[in-house]
Amino acid sequence: MTLYYSLVFALLMFEMGIFMVLILPLPLTWRRQMFTFISTNPLIAKLQYGLKITFIFILILFIDSVNRVYRVQRELSDAAKAATGNRGGAAAILGHERTEVQARKFYSQRNMYLCGFTLFLSLILNRTYVLITDILRLEEEVKVGRTNGNKSIADYEALKEELRKKDLDLQALKEQSKGLGRAYDELSDQVKSERAPKKDA
Repeated sequence: MTLYYSLVFALLMFEMGIFMVLILPLPLTWRRQMFTFISTNPLIAKLQYGLKITFIFILILFIDSVNRVYRVQRELSDAAKAATGNRGGAAAILGHERTEVQARKFYSQRNMYLCGFTLFLSLILNRTYVLITDILRLEEEVKVGRTNGNKSIADYEALKEELRKKDLDLQALKEQSKGLGRAYDELSDQVKSERAPKKDA
């Protein structure tokens, strides 16, 4: 395997390791700290930028390996047609030539699958990272909503109790107002009755 395909293989193993870390059932606080570190660290941002450029080169290698697989397949089919078309068998592929073509086909297919799986896993990692960050954000919102909801219920119950006390105070004030009204009427009647005999005298 050439050096650049060895590097692609190493990157594939690195991606697989990261994917395993992402799907581990870690506690929520650890996971939040890990994703906060990943999101805010400038070194990791530079690494992600470098990986994006690397994936462009891997895409070029993938296209090249697909082209090579196609060429080798075409060579095999052309040789098979020539062998069946030439009755004398002079153009038939010899054993070592066929082995060499089969080996080239194997290596081309291996490189195509290696680059393809590396690119595919990078897309999966990106999507998994986005989904996990969304889940963490939503869990935080639910946690805040629950605490606010519990506070709201407690506030509602306190306001309800306060309203009941105010209603009782209002009823007491109404009764007191009625009592004061009756007392005023009695006093005004009494004053009128005291003044009326004085006018007659």
